[in-house]
Amino acid sequence: MRLGNMYGPDATFAGVPAADLDDPASFAAARAVIVGAPFDGGTSHRPGTRFGPLAIRTTDYLPHDGMRPSLALGVDPLVELGVVDVGDVEMPSGDTELSLARLEEAVTRIAASGAVPIILGGDHTIALPDVTGVARHVGWGRVSVIHFDAHADTADTQFGSLVGHGTPMRRLIESGAARGDRFLQIGLRGYWPEGETLDWMAEQHMRSYEMSELVSRGLDTCLTEAFAIATDECDAVFLSVDVDVVDPGSAPATGTPEPGGLSPRQLLDAVRRIAMELPVAGVDIVELAPPFDHAEVTAYLGNRIALEAMSGIAWRLARQSGRTVRRPEDPLLDR
Repeated sequence: MRLGNMYGPDATFAGVPAADLDDPASFAAARAVIVGAPFDGGTSHRPGTRFGPLAIRTTDYLPHDGMRPSLALGVDPLVELGVVDVGDVEMPSGDTELSLARLEEAVTRIAASGAVPIILGGDHTIALPDVTGVARHVGWGRVSVIHFDAHADTADTQFGSLVGHGTPMRRLIESGAARGDRFLQIGLRGYWPEGETLDWMAEQHMRSYEMSELVSRGLDTCLTEAFAIATDECDAVFLSVDVDVVDPGSAPATGTPEPGGLSPRQLLDAVRRIAMELPVAGVDIVELAPPFDHAEVTAYLGNRIALEAMSGIAWRLARQSGRTVRRPEDPLLDR
C-alpha cells in the first residue's frame, strides 16, 4: 500500500504520476523511479533531513505538471523516462535497523524492475541500503560509487554505533557491495577525518579529491580522471550527492555545514555530466534539512540535482537510441 509522504501531503516529484511499490505494474514502464527516504536517525549534529524528501519534491516555481524540459539538453526527463514516484519508505527514526532494511528492499525492487532509483533523503546513513540495493541487482562489487561530500563518511563507529551518517562508506566497502578502489569522493575538506581513518581509506585504495585539489587541477580534469576509474571493471555507477559538498553560503540547510565548498553551478554541471557520460544505476540526494534553510535555496538546489541527474540519464538513453540530441555547449538557437 502506498504510504505517500511521511511528513506532509502526498505530493509527487514535480507532479509525476504516483506509483505503489506493492503494485509492480504501476512502475513497470518507468525508466526512473522516485522514492523518499525520510530518515535522520543517523545524524551527528543538526537533525531535520526527515523533511528533505518533501522539500525536494515540491520546491519549485514551475507548475506541478509532470513536465520539465531541459534547456541545456533538449530532453524532458520526466516524460521521456516515464518517471513515477512511489512515495516514502516508512522509516521510523527510532528503529534504524528496520528503517534501513525497508529502504534496501525498496531500492532492490526498483533496480530489479530495470528502473534507476532516485532516492530523496534523508541523512547519509541511507547510502548503505541504497548502494547495497543497486548492487544486489547489478552485481556485488560491480557498482562503482561517485560520492560528492564535504566529509568522507568512512568512520568505523559513530557514538559507539556501526551505523550512522558518518559510517556508510566504510560499511559498504567492508560488505563487498562496493569496491574501495572504485570509490571516488569529490569535494572533501575541513578538519575530519583523523589519521587512523585516512590510513584505512588508503588501505582500501579509495580516491578522494579534496577541495584544494579540485581548485588546483580543475573540477573537469578531476572528473575525467574519476570517470576512468569508475568504469574500470564495474558495470554501473551509483551517484551519491550530499548537499554539504556545496558551500554553506549557497546551501545552508544541512546538518554539518563546512565552509569552502563547490558552487551550485559546479555541482549541477558535474551531476549532469556524470549522468550523460556514465551508466548511472542509482542516485541519492542526502543531508538536506529544510528547518535550516533560507528562502528555500537548498531545497531548490536539491530539486535541481534530481532533475539534472534524470536529464543526463534521458540524454544518454536518447543518444544510445540514435536520436540527435542537443549538447550543453551548443548555441540555444542552433536547434
